[in-house]
Formats: sequence, structure tokens, C-alpha cells
Amino acid sequence: MSSHYPVIIVGAGQAGLSQSYLLQQAGIEHVVLEKHRLGHTWRSERWDSFCLVTPNWQCRLPGHSYTGSDPHGFMLRAEIVQYLEGYARAFGPPIREGVEVLSLKREDVRGARPVSRFTLETTAGSMSADQVVVATGGYHDPRVPSFAARIPDSILQLHSRDYKNPEVLPDGDVLVVGTGQSGCQIAEDVFLASQRDEGAGRGAPRRVHLSVGTAPRCARRHRGKDVVEWLEQMGHYELPIDRFPNKEQVRDKTNHYVTGRDGGHDIDLRQFALLGMQLYGSLTGLEGTQLSFAPDLGPNLDAADNVYRGINQAIDKYVAERGISAPPGIEYVAPWEPTDEPRALDLASTQIGTIIWSIGFGVNFGWIQLPAFDERGHPRHERGVSSVPGLYFLGLPWQYTWGSGRFCGVGRDAEFLAEIIVEQASQDGMRSIPARASSFG
Repeated sequence: MSSHYPVIIVGAGQAGLSQSYLLQQAGIEHVVLEKHRLGHTWRSERWDSFCLVTPNWQCRLPGHSYTGSDPHGFMLRAEIVQYLEGYARAFGPPIREGVEVLSLKREDVRGARPVSRFTLETTAGSMSADQVVVATGGYHDPRVPSFAARIPDSILQLHSRDYKNPEVLPDGDVLVVGTGQSGCQIAEDVFLASQRDEGAGRGAPRRVHLSVGTAPRCARRHRGKDVVEWLEQMGHYELPIDRFPNKEQVRDKTNHYVTGRDGGHDIDLRQFALLGMQLYGSLTGLEGTQLSFAPDLGPNLDAADNVYRGINQAIDKYVAERGISAPPGIEYVAPWEPTDEPRALDLASTQIGTIIWSIGFGVNFGWIQLPAFDERGHPRHERGVSSVPGLYFLGLPWQYTWGSGRFCGVGRDAEFLAEIIVEQASQDGMRSIPARASSFG
């Protein structure tokens, strides 16, 4: 098997598969290296009841739009894996699973015609390439605060990546820290399971505690449509990041929390509080066995609700300006207000058995030994084209638009990169393969 390829793609998720499909259509020889299995993140780093928060119709990888019977539903974890597996079966990408890339650097190769190539050390041996696409996304290392090491060993600590279901958690209450999409959905998952168990008389009720951060939220539906459908119609998923005054701040923003569970609905933390979930402000530290929280629960809930209302008002304006016939909207009224924010939680005197950290991920491109990153370790790039010629990134959040890290937008980014890769291949005289006919037409 060849150890040199015109193009090597690292990662076989939706980004890597999209790039492979387009390069195959263009007749560019390449290989896709995957550390685990195709779609590993969806298989192993999501909880059992996980589902997409965007409707199925928005799943449109190059040559592989969703064609199932539930376009307005939300694919479950296993269905997402099946969707990706079906994509791979349809065009046969040259994937090598179980191959981890340990390092990537660039070296000059001596000869009659000296060239500069990328060299990759992998668990399957050394490889080289003229161009490399890093399609490993931007969520690598789970974030956990440093003081987590001082939490008593009697309490199970999990990152959201490792949470599976409430049934495997030890007895006792659960504290979820963080209210991005994962934190809110996991808190709901544990809370609903506790309610079911209590209603069925199965064991002592498990209380859910939730540390509320600054993540925004949005409605699931408004004016007769899923909000995602309105936002797509309004062009939000195609708005280039260059249109924003500070694109790096935009890239750091947390996505709005909402869920596709049970057909899709809003996540209203105030409603959870009415039903018995204990809410706190942002977690600030640990002193002895006592966790401390900022007095920002009310402001954080208000800010999330203001974003919720703001999105609905933008839809209302869009409907009015274009004379669209749509049912009237419903103004959100907060059903609960915090009157006495708890500032502390003593782990020694409460029944907390599990803490689930849902505070995001850090990037880790340490295996790439090239000057392609800023001081925070993030790739320096324009639309995925890095500062190192021939090195590209794909599948990054807000790579070019809000849709870049999603099933609806990664294909557009892959098409942009494919054009550049093909142009460079023609200049370099790269080896090509006959373009294959696609079963997608």
C-alpha cells in the first residue's frame, strides 16, 4: 500500500467524509485516516438519548441529503451513525480506520526535483502527502476545572462526553455544571428519569442541581415553524463571519440551548425550577468541601430569555416585512423568578453522588508541528485555508458561517477547499484517479 498520497484527510466524521466525496468526484487520489471508527464521536461520545437539535432536513452532506420519512424530526444518535455509514457505503471513501496520526510536519525531500512534503507519523507507519486536510473538528480535550481534583473521591465525576444515561449513575443527587446544549439536555435527561422513577415508586427520588452559565437559548417553534427553518430562510446560516465586527469573539460564543427530544421542544430552566430542579449561578470555586456560586442566576436566566425573545422578534419583523401568512406568535412570560440565590453547596452534608461537567472542550492540535496556530492554539485560517500552504482545516465551529460546524454547512466549506486542492493539484501535477459516478446522481 502506498505511503505517499496527493492528499491525506485526517478524520472520518461528517467533515472528512464530505471532503473525501468531493475529492473523489474531482478524481484526486487521497486517503482518509481515522483514529477510531467512522463517525466515532457520534458513536462513543454522546449519551444514549442524544438527538440532533437541528431538523433532519438540514442534514445535507455533499451528494447525500436526508431522504427519510421524518424530515422535520431529529435523528437519534444511532440514526446519525446510520446516516454517515450510508454515506460511506454509497461512494466508498478510501478510509483506513484504526490509524492515529501521531505527528504532522513538513519536510524538504531531496532529489532531482526537490519538493516540500507533509510527513505524517502514524500508528500504521510513516506517510507523506502533498496536501493535508485536518477534519477533526474543534472539540478535543474535555474542560474540567483544576479544583475538580480536590472533590471527594466518593463523588463520581464525569464530563458530558462520558455521560451515558441516568441508570448507570450511583445513588444520590446529580450536579450538572454548565448550560450549553449538552448541559441542559443532560440535566433534562436525569431530571425526567428521576420523575419517572419517583412516579413508579422506584427508590428514593434523585434531585438534580444545575449551575447556570451564560449560554443563550431559543424557541423550538415560533409562528408555525421550527425556528431553525425561519433562521435558514432568513439567511442566518450563510452569513459569513467576516460580516461580524469581531469574528474571534463570535467563534467563542456558546450555541443556543434547545432540544429535539420527543419531537422537539423548548428548554425552560425556570420551568424545571418550578418542578423541583435546584438552580445556581455560575460555579466559581471550591473551598474545603464547599462549592461556591456567583450571584448571577437571575441575570443569566434573563439574558438567555432576552436572546430567546430577540430571535422571535427578528422572525416577527421578517414575517411582517414580507407579508408572510403565519400564525400569531406567543410572547414568553417567565413562570419563575429566583428570590434567594444559593451561593454555596456543601458536598460533605448533601447527597450529591455525581457531578457532570458540561463546560465545553479545548482544542488540541499539539500533534501538528507547524506554525499554523495562534497563541491560544487555534488554527490561523481563512475559510479553512491555513497559514501553511497546503494545510487545511475543515469542520471548525464558525469556520466561515454559523452552519460550518453543522450538517447543513460543512459541505459548503468542503466545496470551497476542494476547489483550492484541485487547483493546487493541477499545478503540482498530482496523481489523479478517474472520477467515479455517484449513486446520488
